[in-house]
Order: sequence, then C-alpha cells, then structure tokens
Amino acid sequence: MVITAGKDTAMVPTANKERILIVDDEKIVRRSLNKYLTMNGFACEEASNADEAMEYLRNKTADLVILDIMMPGTPGSVLLPQIKQAFPDTAVIMATAVVEPDTIVNCMKNGAHDYITKPFDVNLLVKNIQTVLEKRNLELNLKEKSQVLEGKVTEQAKELQKLFIDAVESLISALEAKDKYTAGHSRRVTKIALDIAVTLGVHGEELENIRWAALLHDIGKIGIDPTVQNKPGILTPTEYNYILTHCTIGPGIVQPLVNDVIVEAIRHHHDSYDGTGLNQTLKGDTIPLISRILAVADSFDAMTSDRPYRTAMSASKAVGEIQRCAGTQFDPLVVQSFLKTPMVKSFKN
Repeated sequence: MVITAGKDTAMVPTANKERILIVDDEKIVRRSLNKYLTMNGFACEEASNADEAMEYLRNKTADLVILDIMMPGTPGSVLLPQIKQAFPDTAVIMATAVVEPDTIVNCMKNGAHDYITKPFDVNLLVKNIQTVLEKRNLELNLKEKSQVLEGKVTEQAKELQKLFIDAVESLISALEAKDKYTAGHSRRVTKIALDIAVTLGVHGEELENIRWAALLHDIGKIGIDPTVQNKPGILTPTEYNYILTHCTIGPGIVQPLVNDVIVEAIRHHHDSYDGTGLNQTLKGDTIPLISRILAVADSFDAMTSDRPYRTAMSASKAVGEIQRCAGTQFDPLVVQSFLKTPMVKSFKN
C-alpha cells in the first residue's frame, strides 16, 4: 500500500486551503497523496519530475512541496536546494522509501523542514504537514514584521540624516555670515578634497567622512573674534596662533553630530606633514589621511581667494606653492593626487 490509515482517519480541515505540490515519479503515489490530502482540506497539484516541479513553481505558488528524494533524472535531494534558492518561502518535506541518515541530514541542511517515509500513515502525514506549515507561517510572519521594522528604522535614519544635514548647513551659514571672505570656502574645499580622494582611490564610507570633514573643517572659526579674523593686514604670530585655535574649537562643536574619524580630521587639518606645525603632536603618515587631504585643498582655496590683507593668487601660482611645500607642509602623495585632479589639469592645459 502507498498510504496506510491510523486509528483516526477523520478529516482535519484547515482554515485556509494551503497549496501543496506533490513531486514524485510514481503516479500511484502522487494520486494517493493528492486524494488523501485533498480530503483533509488541502489544495494539491502534482509533478512527475524536477522540470515539471520548477515549471509549476515559476508560474504558481505553493505553500509546501512534498518531494521524493529518489527520482529518475534530477533526484529530489538535488532539486531541494534549487527550490529553496528560487522560492525560499516555500516549505519542503522530503519523502523516502529507504531511510538513509546521511541523505536525510544533508536534506535538512539544505532547507528541508521535515521528512516522511513510505508507505505513508495519512494521520501522521497530515500532522507533520500541519506542523511544518505552522512553522512556515510563523517564519513568514516574523519576516514580515522584521521588514516593517527595517522600514521604520530606514525612515528614522533618513529623518536623522536630514536633521544632521540641516544642522551642518546651519553651522556653515553661521560661519559664513561672520566672515564674508569664507563665503563658499567650505563647499569649494569639499569639492577639491573629494577630487583628491577619488584620485587616491578612496571610496565608500571614507569618502563620506571626507565630505563632512571638509564641509565642517573651519566650523571652529565661529568662536574666533571676527576683528582678528577679518584684520585688513598681515597677522602677527600671536594673532595667527589665535586663529589656529579653531582646530581645537571645531571638534567640540561637531562631536555630537559626527563620528570620531571626522572629529580627528578637523582637529589635525592644519598639521604640517613634517611635524613643524604649532603645538603639533603628529607628523607624516600618523596624521589622519583626511587631514592631509584637507590641508592641500584648504590651502589651495585660501591662496586663490581674496583675503582682507591680499588679493587672490592665480591658480597656476597656487599650484606651484603646493608643489613647493610637498614633503614639508603637505603629504607628497596627496600633492601628486592633487596635481592629477581634473581642476588642476584644466589649469595646465
């Protein structure tokens, strides 16, 4: 017999008619299973081989597949991972006439929810199917709730990002309102710094860190006396050292908004590569790469912009100054990348 009856053969109807695909090369097995499972409230379809099974699943949905482990052509043990990969929400119960522990274990590892043995006890079979379907429905419910939660997290992340961007824009506007000579400076430095970074091969999250560090690098100047910052003459050493304190003021302002990488990049963006900068504790490659990039971008834009005590330098002359200071004030590798940026190439052509 293909199916044997237990003590209780009463029908066990299900609230919803779950669809079951029976995959077996033996027609009598398929028809018998179809008959008994239909009597117990399921909607059943049949496939005689792997190709028919995959064709069915591509065109319709199945809540559960009962899959014969040993079939001519592509056996169920090989078809199983294909089904799970293409239709991960479909539960699979393996059917076998001969229990081979290694084969069963491999099937369970490949995503099978359970296995049943031939000849089938219909009552035990129905209970197994109901258990598997209940487990599948629970998994789908958890997956759906997880996706909803992820969606909410994404929405919150977008809101936080917007708040962050608004805060950055407000800080930059506040800075530029205090000093007409810095208007647009942060955005120009950002463009130059990103061009240098791309030439260096920087990408992903590090590139985003450079973007924000460049936008915020001078934010500490909010705490600098504007009469000193806008002095119409050459700064004294004391005044220059005072203005450089924006490198220590800035990190304190932005720390609640950004990560530590950006904070440290801002702190060291006026460090000289050879370690000779004022109160400098780092030198060479120990200076954060972002700071070394900002040093070049910041200096170039400062030299090519009007200042209270001088007019803007020509772009070609500023490039020459950057080259001259490679190895002392600037990282030579960053300078080489700066010279390869589209902007500098356009000056040379």
